[in-house]
Amino acid sequence: MTTTGVTLRLLDKADKEILRLPRAVKGAIYDFQHKFKENPQLRGLRLKQLEGHDRLWSARVNDEYRVLLLRLADTDWLIVSVKHRKEAYEKLDRLSYGINRITGGIEYVDLQIVEESVLRRAAAPGPAAEPAPAPAPAPVPLFAAFSDEQLTDLGVAGPLVPVVRTLTTEDQLLGLAEYAPQLTAEVLLALHDGASYDAVLEQITSPVSVPDPVDTDDFRAAAERPATMVTTTDEALREALEGGDFGRWKVFLHPTQSRLVEREYSGPARVGGGPGTGKTIVALHRVKHLVDRLPPGRNKPVLLTTYNKNLAADLRSRLLQLGGEKLLARVEISHVDQLALRVVREAEPGSAKQTLDESQALREWRAMLDELGETGWDVQFLHDEWSQVILGQAVVSRTEYFRARRAGRGKNIARAERAEIWQLAERFTQRLDRLGRQTWEQVAERAARLEMDRERRIQNVERQREEAGGLDNIHLQAGSAGWLRHRFQHIVVDEAQDLRAAHWKLLRAMAPRAANDIFLVGDTHQRIYGNQVTLGSLGVHIRGRSAKLTLSYRTTRQILGSALGVLSGESFDDLDGSSEDLAGYRSVLTGSLPQLHGCDDWESEQESIAALLADWIALPTPPGQIAVCVPTNAMASELAYTLLAHKGIKAVEIGPEGPRGDEGVHIGTMFRFKGLEYQRMVIAGVRDGLVPREAVTRLRNADAVRYRRELQRARSLLFVAATRSRDSLAIFWHSRPSPFLEPLMRLPAS
Repeated sequence: MTTTGVTLRLLDKADKEILRLPRAVKGAIYDFQHKFKENPQLRGLRLKQLEGHDRLWSARVNDEYRVLLLRLADTDWLIVSVKHRKEAYEKLDRLSYGINRITGGIEYVDLQIVEESVLRRAAAPGPAAEPAPAPAPAPVPLFAAFSDEQLTDLGVAGPLVPVVRTLTTEDQLLGLAEYAPQLTAEVLLALHDGASYDAVLEQITSPVSVPDPVDTDDFRAAAERPATMVTTTDEALREALEGGDFGRWKVFLHPTQSRLVEREYSGPARVGGGPGTGKTIVALHRVKHLVDRLPPGRNKPVLLTTYNKNLAADLRSRLLQLGGEKLLARVEISHVDQLALRVVREAEPGSAKQTLDESQALREWRAMLDELGETGWDVQFLHDEWSQVILGQAVVSRTEYFRARRAGRGKNIARAERAEIWQLAERFTQRLDRLGRQTWEQVAERAARLEMDRERRIQNVERQREEAGGLDNIHLQAGSAGWLRHRFQHIVVDEAQDLRAAHWKLLRAMAPRAANDIFLVGDTHQRIYGNQVTLGSLGVHIRGRSAKLTLSYRTTRQILGSALGVLSGESFDDLDGSSEDLAGYRSVLTGSLPQLHGCDDWESEQESIAALLADWIALPTPPGQIAVCVPTNAMASELAYTLLAHKGIKAVEIGPEGPRGDEGVHIGTMFRFKGLEYQRMVIAGVRDGLVPREAVTRLRNADAVRYRRELQRARSLLFVAATRSRDSLAIFWHSRPSPFLEPLMRLPAS
């Protein structure tokens, strides 16, 4: 008799175990789950209850392997482990499962595996040492200061508390964290790093705790809670089994993330957090949440936007995976400059101006200054003053420019100098007009003006409606037959730290000032374009509606610590005039410390990189999960040639549109790696004079404020590059290493 309506889920921890199995076994598991959902009682599956357990069962995958399942309800099953048949039926009392009374989620632990991992770390050989003259004092347990009750109140799995009591070294703790439930690992690592009981309770436990008392016998209800991270769809299960997407954390929402996604906000809201904390996945789920609440329709009232074209394409792909074409049909996905250009072209349909990027604009500035014989001004300074102050603040007259605030712009300039700059800016604008060209900054400023004017007209209509007692009059939008209304109801912004002031003015005007209007995610520690803004001054008021994600799902604890060292000594803003740090930013993943390689010259550095990549590929690691980033385009091209010529390693360069091909090691400048992630990563050419550039160093005495800003930007760029990797990071340089590497050079060798 065939059983219908069977639900088969895969527990989060189980898919990590499956990834280590041979490919043939993964295929057998995929076949097994189809057969099981069709009829669990098939004789070939050999489904049977394990001795001494009321909910734990085993089933046959093939001759060698067995699946362990929790029976949640009559037709609802959860895969918790896959084991060789010789291990599946031994020492069954080692298998522990239950419902965490804090989170309400299902937790499964193989105590034997955890204990073996701890013992393996304890027995790991260290460097040879001279015989000690006397026995060393007994080591102090790591968590002696906390009672059993305190640990379980923080969410530590009860069955693991006796093991926790045996821990005396960080290595042993990392051995436990590798196999422990995620909340247990988070809590213990935070306590070990020095966080107080109250801080862990507030920052880690409370955000994931359920408000109502937990029924620790209701496994069906527990399976539906966010704390029980499971895969249920065929497609998600296939990805987990194949292991093609090493960023498997993208599939799940941590309970902390779920609450941010589903929360009602009275106005604009911001979610911050370090690299790999899932800010983008929160943004994508927020989009889905907003769309799910829309009334039926064919329009696109939700905007999803980000800084550049490459990131926008990635957002489209990931949103499609999340909700399919039905979700995509209600969302406008566009990078912010493309959005601004569309607004301008709608208003000026006959315009055919060519749009210049920053490097092209700088060339035009240089050409104009050469023609004028002007040698007293720095080109980059003039361009930034024009872009950030004149265009950024929508300054339209010399008088306004004399009064404009220049916070963060560096050296003070006198009234006579402002007059000179204004005259040069006017000439530059006229020059671009004659050439039929415009910069992206001009496009953004013009689009913001147009949308702000549109918003004022909408507000006038609303005032007239109120004065008329709520009666409607027909107001047609200028230049079209459409109703005058805001373009979007909801706006979601990814990589918010890189948008310019004009972008924010544009977006603010595009949605009504109402609940859930703007939702932005970003991290100012990753600001690589120097666009510093204060959102409140631009009408985007996030005060009181900000949250921070602190758990990295991508980067190991060792790589994360090294990357944070790159930022040491710098302070960062929170996009709203206050400071922000990465306190509490952590990872439960563990691995080796970054490799540091100093070379004599660029040629020998390239040879060393080629040798390391050959070793990685032989492990094997798919070439597409390996990347090399360098400071300049010329170095990227030269290294790509060397890799192919010396080792036969094909390199795919990353351009403005993303990787230029599908097969090969990815290579590009540090700027190109924003938003990307890899299994193994090389950062090359990290030498003094390139990171930071010599031009930045020369600002030290000429413009101290600008020097500090550019130095911070260079640190952020290296920080972004270092946090693209999950498992392995290698940093190379030739000649003298970058001063940013000093904290890493002091770390012990891995």
